[in-house]
Amino acid sequence: MALYYWDNNELERSVNSIFDNFIQDLNVARRRSTPRSGDVTRRAWSPLIDVHENDKEFTVHAELPGLNKDQVNVDVRNNALVISGETKKDQKHDEGNTHIQERRYGSFTRTISLPRNSKVEEISAKFNQGLLEVIIPKGEVPSGKKITIG
Repeated sequence: MALYYWDNNELERSVNSIFDNFIQDLNVARRRSTPRSGDVTRRAWSPLIDVHENDKEFTVHAELPGLNKDQVNVDVRNNALVISGETKKDQKHDEGNTHIQERRYGSFTRTISLPRNSKVEEISAKFNQGLLEVIIPKGEVPSGKKITIG
């Protein structure tokens, strides 16, 4: 049977060190939360998406919390679905100190290549409680054409 010597002073130092590091990390996070040029909260960002396919259509869901449909653009360009817009920081928090800021602000764009069998002219979109839903109906896969050399 092995016996281990337990040093209570070492345990106390370890626990104190963990808490000291936590407090130090928290203070660093507080200092970095002040908006500055190039801050991560002002950089472009991309919304999270899910893409689902069934026999008739593709469905794209994009998370855009805090936005309304007037702040979101949905376009088709160069055979790609483009979701874009901009989120703005609430001006009422300009005064005082922000301790934690994890939400993203600024322009966003998400581009999704469309499959060849997409019926681009029939794409529709709905927006409800921060969730964008884009329905992309399927059509026939374009067939090639034999070119006769004259």
